[in-house]
Amino acid sequence: MKICIDIGHPGHVHFFKNFIWKMKEKGHDILVTASVKEVTLDLLDAYHIEYTISCRRYSGFKQAYELVHRDIQLYKIAKKFKPDILMGINNTIAAHVSKLTNSKSIIFTDTEHAKIANAITFPFSDVICTPNCYRDSIGPKQIHYNGYHEIAYLHPNHFTPNPAVLTELDLTEDDPFIIVRFVSWEASHDVGQHGLCDKVGLVKALEQYGRVLITSERALPPELQPYQIGVSPEKIHDLMYYATLLYGESATMASECAVLGTHAIFCDFAGRGYTDEEERKYDLVYNFKLDESSQKKSIEMAVMLLQDPDLKEKGREKQKHLLKDKIDVTAFMVWFIENYPESVAKIKRNPDLQEQFK
Repeated sequence: MKICIDIGHPGHVHFFKNFIWKMKEKGHDILVTASVKEVTLDLLDAYHIEYTISCRRYSGFKQAYELVHRDIQLYKIAKKFKPDILMGINNTIAAHVSKLTNSKSIIFTDTEHAKIANAITFPFSDVICTPNCYRDSIGPKQIHYNGYHEIAYLHPNHFTPNPAVLTELDLTEDDPFIIVRFVSWEASHDVGQHGLCDKVGLVKALEQYGRVLITSERALPPELQPYQIGVSPEKIHDLMYYATLLYGESATMASECAVLGTHAIFCDFAGRGYTDEEERKYDLVYNFKLDESSQKKSIEMAVMLLQDPDLKEKGREKQKHLLKDKIDVTAFMVWFIENYPESVAKIKRNPDLQEQFK
C-alpha cells in the first residue's frame, strides 16, 4: 500500500511517528510531506523520518495564500507518488488533493471549534476519524475510536519516560516543578482570541510551590525570560511526565499530561470534548476560560493541587484508570488502514472490535 502523510504541525509528527515506523516495518510505502512550521522539521529529523517539504506556514490573512500554495505543491508530489491513501490531522490539503489524484483521504481530528478548517476539509474527506468524546456529529463519514490523539504516542506500548532530561535542567525526580505553556494564538481557529491576562502574576503565584519552567511560542516579557527553557522538542514529554503540574493554554499539552498521569490546568476560550472528558471522567485536567475572573479561579485551583503532597501519586492512579479504558490508538490506526475500506463497515457494524487494541 502507498500512503502519503501530510504533516502540518509539530504535534502531528508525534501522532504519526509510531504509525509510520510500524507501517514501514510491514512493507508499506510511506511518503511524508511536511510544511515548515515551528519545530516540525526538527522533530522529523530527530526521529529520522524522511520527508519532502511541501510549503512554509503562514498566519493571518496569508493563510488563504498558503492553502492554495500547499494544494498545488502536494498535488504535484502526490501525482508523482500515486498514493492509495492520503492522511493528515484535519488536513484540508490532503482531502483536496485526494479528489484530484483518485486517492482516498483518511483524516483524524479532535477539535470541534476549528469551524473554518472543518468546513473546507470534511466535504472532501472520505473518512473522518474522531475520538468517542468528540462532541459533533459529522455524518456517515465519521468513525469513532475510543482514545485520544495523545495516546497514539504516549501509550506505555510506545513511550517510556527518560529522566535524563531532568539532569539537563538541574532537577531530580523528587524536585517539585511546574511547566507553564503559552501558545502563539495564530492558528486559524484562534482568530480574535488572546492568551492569559496576567502572566507575571501567574508565575509569581506558582513559584511558591516549586520551580517554574516556561515553554512559549511567543516572545516573553523580560521579567519572565529567566524562566524559559530550551529543552529539545523530542524530550518535552519526558519532562511532562516528571512534572508536578502543567498550567497553560495548550489543549494538546493538557491532554498529554492526562495520558502521562500529570495533572493539568487548561485555559482557553473554547472547550474540547477530550479535555472535558479528562476532567469529568478522570479528574486529571481542569478547564477554565481565559477571562480575568476565570484566571484567578484557575490559579486558586493550581495552588490547591500543589499543596497536596500526594498529587503525583494520585495522578499515576488516575492514569491507570484512563489507560485501562482507552485503546492503543496507533495499533488501531495500523489495523484500520491495512484493512481499509473493509475496516469502515466492520467498525461501524461492531464498534467493540476496538477492544482488541486495549
